Amino acid sequence: MGLFSFLTQEIAIDLGTANTIIIHNDKIVVDEPSIVAIDQNTKKVIAIGTQARQMQGKTPDYIKTIRPLRDGVIADFNAAEQMIRGMIKMIDNKPRLFSPALKIVVCIPSGSTEVELRAVRDSSEHAGGREVYLIYEPMAAALGLGIDVEAPEGNMVVDIGGGTTEIAVISLGGIVSNKSIRIAGDDLTADIKEYMRHQHNIKIGERTAEDIKINVGSSLTDIEDAPPDYIVRGPHQMTALPIEIPVSYQEIAHCLDRSLNKVEAAILSTLEQTPPELYADVLKNGVFLTGGGALLRGLDKRLSEKTKIKFHIAEDPLHAVARGAGIALKNVDKFPFLMR
Repeated sequence: MGLFSFLTQEIAIDLGTANTIIIHNDKIVVDEPSIVAIDQNTKKVIAIGTQARQMQGKTPDYIKTIRPLRDGVIADFNAAEQMIRGMIKMIDNKPRLFSPALKIVVCIPSGSTEVELRAVRDSSEHAGGREVYLIYEPMAAALGLGIDVEAPEGNMVVDIGGGTTEIAVISLGGIVSNKSIRIAGDDLTADIKEYMRHQHNIKIGERTAEDIKINVGSSLTDIEDAPPDYIVRGPHQMTALPIEIPVSYQEIAHCLDRSLNKVEAAILSTLEQTPPELYADVLKNGVFLTGGGALLRGLDKRLSEKTKIKFHIAEDPLHAVARGAGIALKNVDKFPFLMR
């Protein structure tokens, strides 16, 4: 750290569809839902992160809660910039004479187009980034898992986030074969919403569907530590009278089956494109699961049965990508896979 270290602030951002995590000095300093609440009349930000999530689905007309990212990419440019800026402010609220220049590493889906990369870079620069580096999410996840990405050995990472599922085989500091599909946590939540409407005639919001997924979400109809049924309360669709319905994990496993089949197909298709030498490495090392989706009960078992390859759940799957971005931040000059 030089004399001018206080003039630059170095941060790594995992800009996720569901959560945004910021790492500063090797510590997670911000871990908030990627939501902003904006006053439609004044266009001012009222709340960011957890506070905005609590308002979701409960706001009067003039307040709008926006999720600036959809499918892993920026859908609302202005809201994304406001959100990044607000979250950077959360790092330290000390009053300063001037704001420091920011050196930022941001994670992006590996299937991003040029336009989408540009949107992330522009938003980060508008939020105060002097030097902005981009890193592909599966690469960051591998770094966060402690894998030596520059070794001549194949490692496969499956990162199931909120908006995208990233599947990649990494070797020699690069991505050899990959697939980025827009089926992930948000789609599972939507499946649950649809299922409850269809099967039980009950209307539920996004937050309730998310709670069902967390409490009784499962990828197999038969798991060892079965969670107790989750009670859902809401209006009946026809009569609008209140009803209470217990939901079991078996039901949810059935309702998520279709989306999970698509994830399996994408994993198999990535394995098909993998050169045989690297395929042998993947067989030996197993596949690493990261992202919030890795927490779905029984998913590692289901994928292992389907592919006949061992799946390992990362120790802290939610933060693996952010930690990897933090490692990349320290080695900006060393890693050739960072994009300026």
